[in-house]
Amino acid sequence: MEKARVGIIGLGAIAQTTHLPILTRFQDAEVVAVCDIDRSKAQFVAQKFGIRRYYNSFERMLTAEQELDGIVVCVPTIGHKEVSIAALEAKKHLLVEKPLARTEKEAVEIIAAAKKHHTQVMVGMNNRFRPDAMILKSFIEENALGKIFYAKAGWFKRLAPQRDWLTKRAHSGGGVVLDLGIVMFDLAFWMMGYPEVKEVTANTYSHQTKDVEDSAVVYLKMKNGSTLTIEASWSFESNSDFFYCDCFGTAGSGSLNPFRILKRVHDNLVNVAPVSTDTPQQLHRKSYENELKHWIGALRGLHPIISTGDEALHRMKVVDTIYKSAKRGKAVPIK
Repeated sequence: MEKARVGIIGLGAIAQTTHLPILTRFQDAEVVAVCDIDRSKAQFVAQKFGIRRYYNSFERMLTAEQELDGIVVCVPTIGHKEVSIAALEAKKHLLVEKPLARTEKEAVEIIAAAKKHHTQVMVGMNNRFRPDAMILKSFIEENALGKIFYAKAGWFKRLAPQRDWLTKRAHSGGGVVLDLGIVMFDLAFWMMGYPEVKEVTANTYSHQTKDVEDSAVVYLKMKNGSTLTIEASWSFESNSDFFYCDCFGTAGSGSLNPFRILKRVHDNLVNVAPVSTDTPQQLHRKSYENELKHWIGALRGLHPIISTGDEALHRMKVVDTIYKSAKRGKAVPIK
């Protein structure tokens, strides 16, 4: 396959500011068609990016564009199950923006459809593809930090007005846990090498929201004895958005934002991380460029995908358990 032929369903901010500007510059990919329920938006976006065909019905697009190799699903979470299953039944491989679904039950149905139709689902966890994250992961995999026994990660970010649908449980499935928490859990869990989760303890708060939580603190105990804490909030009082991921091992530690890899050398603690001049904005942009490049390569048969649907299904299982723990006010085991 010289070029992967892709379509995009859902033309909100993430599609217009990130996916389309990146994908339309790739030499090994062609955006064949776009779709949005708002026909005028679909037409405008198609013309802006030089895309030949546009639709306001994903069913019509899937029927008409049978030569597509893959679909990027960028609709709000309420539509993930319907759009994803329809695309999988049309034998299209998927890149679904996070989270995969509103609930574990919906995620199970999506993954079952992928297995039935022998298609692949990748879920957009772009922070794994940050250059600094990939370097830290390589140090961990080479055992340079020893055994990782504790990690902590968090993201504090004000909710943009245009994303108000995230505060409606029927549309989003949950609040900040599904918006920011699942991203940091995925990143830290990936860093740790996917240890089996034993139990989850969580507290959620709704200070500025009614239907969903706007802040959450989560503690995960692993069967191998390691622990992970996650915090996420739309309402923490802070001067600016901030995210972090710190990993502590028996022979060193690593951090993202700021990027540090600390090891003891001759009784001195030394930062052995490669020097990086990338700004947070550049790291964010590169994370999506690397993610989309990886997905296109997988569509072309060059390598298997990472951040798979099966992994996302596990994350949704943990998210469901987070909500159970917060509701019950106690630790809940993962079965």
